[in-house]
Amino acid sequence: MTAELVRGQNHPLPHPRLDIRVSAGAPVVAAVTLSGEDGRVPGAEWVAHPAQPALPGVEVSRQATAGHLLAVDLNAVPSSVHRVAVVLALPSGPGFPVRFGAVAAPFLSVGAPDGPGAASYTITGLESEAAVVALEFYRRHGAWKVRAVGQGYAGGLAACLADQGLDRAGELAAAVHEAVAPGLPRTAGTPPVRTAEVRRGATAAATAGEPGPAADHGPAASASNTGPQTAEPEAPPQPAARRYGGPVDYTHPRRRSAAPQPPPAVPPAAPGRPPVPVAGDATGWSMEERLYNQVWGMFEDLARTTAAYRSAVDFAGSRLGRELDRALSDPRSRLAGTGDAAREAARARHDELTGRAREVLDRDLDQLAAESEVVEPALPPAFARWDSPVWRHYRVPTETPMALRLGDLHLPERPGLRIPMLVRLPLERGLWVDSGRTPSERAAAPEEAPARALAMDTAVAHATRLLAAHPAGEFTVRVIDPAGTAARSLAPLARSGVLDEPPAAGASGVSAVLATLTRRVDLVQMAVRGDAADALPPDLDTAQQLLVVSDFPHGFDDRAVTQLRYLADEGPAVGVHLLMVADREDASAYGPVLDPLWRSLLRITPVPDDHLADPWVQHVWTYEPPAFPEYADMLGPVLAKVAQARRIRRR
Repeated sequence: MTAELVRGQNHPLPHPRLDIRVSAGAPVVAAVTLSGEDGRVPGAEWVAHPAQPALPGVEVSRQATAGHLLAVDLNAVPSSVHRVAVVLALPSGPGFPVRFGAVAAPFLSVGAPDGPGAASYTITGLESEAAVVALEFYRRHGAWKVRAVGQGYAGGLAACLADQGLDRAGELAAAVHEAVAPGLPRTAGTPPVRTAEVRRGATAAATAGEPGPAADHGPAASASNTGPQTAEPEAPPQPAARRYGGPVDYTHPRRRSAAPQPPPAVPPAAPGRPPVPVAGDATGWSMEERLYNQVWGMFEDLARTTAAYRSAVDFAGSRLGRELDRALSDPRSRLAGTGDAAREAARARHDELTGRAREVLDRDLDQLAAESEVVEPALPPAFARWDSPVWRHYRVPTETPMALRLGDLHLPERPGLRIPMLVRLPLERGLWVDSGRTPSERAAAPEEAPARALAMDTAVAHATRLLAAHPAGEFTVRVIDPAGTAARSLAPLARSGVLDEPPAAGASGVSAVLATLTRRVDLVQMAVRGDAADALPPDLDTAQQLLVVSDFPHGFDDRAVTQLRYLADEGPAVGVHLLMVADREDASAYGPVLDPLWRSLLRITPVPDDHLADPWVQHVWTYEPPAFPEYADMLGPVLAKVAQARRIRRR
């Protein structure tokens, strides 16, 4: 059936060629804007509107009318385009409404040409706004998705275009209104708005299921012939997360061919208020998958709304600079008071634009904060914070979850709004807990022991969560502690009995563990390639293996380092994973030989640090690790249940 979206919700697209049907309670102008990876519209030639109705892959109506049919071919838009936004605006003319709050809510439907609708969206909650970004189509790992935006602008089309970074937005808005003005007298007899119920009866049966993401999850490939009639902006350099992390597969490992369970019904919002957030309000085959998709949607929403705000602030600052330069270069500004008045007017316009952008940002962040308050208590143990009540009632699972929480992420615009950082299971990359310190930390506390101990505590918390997320006996933890300095941090693992053997110490212990795991990787690789799983030795532990390495590179010679690099490269594909506690500066004696190792691991820190970047707008995110008070009281009880389940399974 057709997915009825609420504000902020996204949905996969069934086909790159789309028809977008618009039904409004009054004549509206429809436009489509194209923007790059930074979220900005480079120029007026990147906007399809009634005076310029066709661009590569986009076609809009030449009239202002209550019903529109827009055509979009996402495979034909320029390769530098990462966002396609559908904009609706009220025309300026006598006898026509000046705000959306005075007319019925606009309704949009998206689907394949001559096919059933895949998603629909009714834009509610508009009051004084005269223009609105209704929908946006955006690239996500090589595939396109649609998001219900519903962001309105009281300043009309000009304010909407300016918020997307378009220079001379007012001039383009005036040209659009001028283009539709001759046809406005003929729109008096337009039909009333068609609701979702009427449209569902007028369309064919909806699709039975939601298609999964496209097979190619890598960076979007160029599928267009020519772009708008201007030079396309150069593609930005790939962020480190994309260069070294490889493609991310978001399909569920146990996904069935049946249709996904629909998201729960969203309670109706009060007039003029945003929709009431609901936990699990996303598509998926289970509540776990719906929550996982919802968390990712919250992360994307926070990234994009912050990018829009920063873009608006940058635009306001650059415009202020140009206006001040113009005022200073004008000889008339030397007259008494003239220059001061021009500068004050420019600053007032700057403050007005940034103030409006901040209002929109705060509105979006408040909605995300409300959603976070609803979603956080509903998360299962693998996704939940350590201080969540679900850990008090923890039971060893019978199936491996989709993902694991490593901490939280936030941006400086709203530090209190934390988004769970989820990584997919099984781990595609090893983890590196950085025990190094910044220069300011070294100056404040010359002793290195507290920093290393905190890093090891964090590693034990992550290892415990990994053990707790897997069924009994399907995950084994091995520990290398060459000098025995991590005994205090490792005590919860040792006391509980989840370790099959004590932590390896000394050069001989390091060599023995690495040789065992290297042999396991070699044997499983040969068995997989030869399709001979039955030929594996009976003493081989086929459970997934996690190797926790304390205080690397102390105790490692050249041979051990080579074996560790081999495990980092080849291990994840056959169920051998690394969790290292290391200071890269301490490993500098090995020179560049370890650079591939660092790049292959996901760096996390035992203290908050802003070292992660998203692949869309390249925000620098602050990573917030689990705090020691959160998990200090939980490690023992959780590990005891894991150890008991392992003993029962081995009987």
